[in-house]
This record gives sequence, C-alpha cells and structure tokens, in this order.
Amino acid sequence: MRSLVLIPIIALAGCVESASRYPSLLPRPAEAQSLEEPVRPVPVATPDAALDKQVSGLTAQLDAISAAFNKGAQDAEARIAVARGLPEGSGPWLDAQTSLAELDTLRAPLLTLLSDLETLAIERGAAGLPPYPALDAAVERAGALSRQQEGRSRSLEAALAGG
Repeated sequence: MRSLVLIPIIALAGCVESASRYPSLLPRPAEAQSLEEPVRPVPVATPDAALDKQVSGLTAQLDAISAAFNKGAQDAEARIAVARGLPEGSGPWLDAQTSLAELDTLRAPLLTLLSDLETLAIERGAAGLPPYPALDAAVERAGALSRQQEGRSRSLEAALAGG
C-alpha cells in the first residue's frame, strides 16, 4: 500500500519545477541569424588571347553571313515586287518563292554560328570560368541578327502572300 501512495507523489514531483528555471523568451542564436544570400564578389574574366582570336574569327564570319543575307533579301524584295498581283504558280511568283527559299539557305550558317558561340559560352560556364564579355557580346549580336533575319524573311513571305 505504501507503494500506492508513493506513485502519485513521484508523479506530482515531476510536474513541479523550481521558480528559477523558466525558459527564456529572448531570441535564440539560431533565430538571430540572417537568411539572406551572402554577398559574393563578381568574378572578373582574365584576358584570353586564344578566345579573343576565336571570337574575332566568328564575328568576321557573322559579318559575311549578314552581308550575304542582306543581298539575298534585296533580291527577294525585287522578285516579290515583280510577282505582286500575279497568280500563284506564274513564272515571277515561282522566282519569288525560289528567292525566299534561298533566304532560308542563307540563314542556316548564322544559326550554326550562333550555336557555336553559345557552345563556347556554355563550356566556359561548365568549366567554372566567369563570363567573357567579348564572347557574350558576340552571342548577343548573333542572336539579335538571327531574330532580325527571321523577321525580315517573314515579312517578305507575307508580302508575297498579299499581306
């Protein structure tokens, strides 16, 4: 019977704490830490003569491709002007269609060159190297030129279609 009396006393003793052991309401060290992304210095690319030479060569190809496309677009505009208003399947209309197909052929090297430039930039990133300004500028220029040529091709197609 004595053990029956001791069980409630022991149970009650576990519920009682001393008055000096209340938990602190002050922020804990983990709560005071900032969760913001740390500021990291921006890496600067060191000059690379071999990459500069490669980018320069690809940029020169870009200029040649652009000139060839512009010449082809002018030819297509002239043929479309002659074919405007004529029925589909007529000789001038077929000549205009042929020149539009040639424009697509003239755009293909630009798309390949853009892919090559993007591959160089991706390989630099995969190697953990910082972005190279000359390479990034060449990629941006090639992308802009590709969008411009695509827009010009579409507008010429629309002009031939009577739009």
